[in-house]
Amino acid sequence: MSEEKVRFLKFENYRWDGVEVKEYKDEKNTWLNVLRQVIAGKSGEKIKFNLRYFEISPGGYSTLEKHRHEHVVICLRGRGKAIAGNDIFDMGFMDVLYIGSNVPHQFVNDSDEPFGFFCIVDAKRDKPKLLTKKEIFELLKNEKVSKVIRIPETYPKLK
Repeated sequence: MSEEKVRFLKFENYRWDGVEVKEYKDEKNTWLNVLRQVIAGKSGEKIKFNLRYFEISPGGYSTLEKHRHEHVVICLRGRGKAIAGNDIFDMGFMDVLYIGSNVPHQFVNDSDEPFGFFCIVDAKRDKPKLLTKKEIFELLKNEKVSKVIRIPETYPKLK
């Protein structure tokens, strides 16, 4: 008989009991006001994916990046915008967005309440890559994207 493990996480106020709330990433010069919780995939489960919950405070945004791995995002709380390539998606409760391999993307909270979403990715995945100046300028040519995108002056590729 195989070993069986059952784990129950109590949900309250967009936090799960026993799940650490951390800042989005270690580097702080590409994003603003984002928290992360790894709900499944980092506590001994033998699954091939991670289920993470991200929460972006009003005015905050994630890193503008791309990577080889795909992911699925499901909005749980509030409203926000997702940039995926040259498209902008308004996200609200239970909206689902698939982001393919190497598609530049960023999540932006332009509302006055927290924007929270699940993000499902492969447990084994490549590290995100920042966009080059050329890639950023290409995105900025799109008027819709240029109104939503957030690129801090400290973004390393712009130096």
